Amino acid sequence: MCTAATYKTKDFYFGRTLDYEFSYGDEITITPRNFPFKFRHTNECNSHFAMIGMAHIADGYPLYYDAMNEKGLCMAGLNFVGNAVYFEPKNGKENIAQFEFIPYILSHCDSVLQARKKLENLNITNTQFSDKLPCAQLHWIISDRNESLTVESTNDGLKVYDNPIGVLTNNPPFDIQMFMLNNYMSLSPKQPENNFGKSAELTTYSRGMGAIGLPGDLSSASRFAKVAFTKLNSVSGDSESESVSQFFHILGSVDQQRGCCEVADGKYEITLYTSCCNADKGIYYYTTYNNHQICAVDMHKIDLDMAELTAYTPITEGKVLFQN
Repeated sequence: MCTAATYKTKDFYFGRTLDYEFSYGDEITITPRNFPFKFRHTNECNSHFAMIGMAHIADGYPLYYDAMNEKGLCMAGLNFVGNAVYFEPKNGKENIAQFEFIPYILSHCDSVLQARKKLENLNITNTQFSDKLPCAQLHWIISDRNESLTVESTNDGLKVYDNPIGVLTNNPPFDIQMFMLNNYMSLSPKQPENNFGKSAELTTYSRGMGAIGLPGDLSSASRFAKVAFTKLNSVSGDSESESVSQFFHILGSVDQQRGCCEVADGKYEITLYTSCCNADKGIYYYTTYNNHQICAVDMHKIDLDMAELTAYTPITEGKVLFQN
């Protein structure tokens, strides 16, 4: 499964964890302005905003998991198994295949406001990329420094929700996730007062007791509450190093360790990578399961007017820095 979040200090940050039991061979991929996007059901797009993100490149096409464009609009797709439904192309609609959704929005839109307008007439189709790569069951978060949306294609059609907390995980549907936060409204980063009863002489015996009841398991509903609480109460300086470090700590609150989430006999879901996009500077930071050293790719250090993809293999093995 996966978790996505936003964070804002002086700059705006967006990122996600990708939690799964294996990797498809992901690469930090820059799509320049003149790369031709040949959409299956709508006009080819040969000139568009540049973007950077983590993708699996198949037959020269970037299948993005998460990305941001040069204007600061960010987007990620997260598992939504059992609830995601896509449709056949419909007359009078802008028909976009599921795997095209991220590049389509980031190619055309410079803000959530523009994305919201694009979504008004959008139909996400069940067109497969190939026989070997069927449609992934996903829902999406779209964010800029001002607001976030959650987009879900279900049996009821395309649903677009305002996302005031800038967080997304997996099931259940987003409106239910938001409602379930009501269960935690009494939690606080401050120490609790005794409201149990006047005759009971109760005292705090540990720091952090104001958040007793905050979930700690790895289910998607629990991760939603945990990362929302962590993000909404997060405090850091506004320098780049402080902001990036804090963002990785926020998503680190829901890291998945090998052995804790068994998906089949001897197979475990782990946090394969965690990303952090500085959407104002166009820098894609990341860590991997075996490399907690923060690595980065700056999209503006290549020629963004090219027509060819630029891809970087993630650094997956960390080094220990001895000090003696």
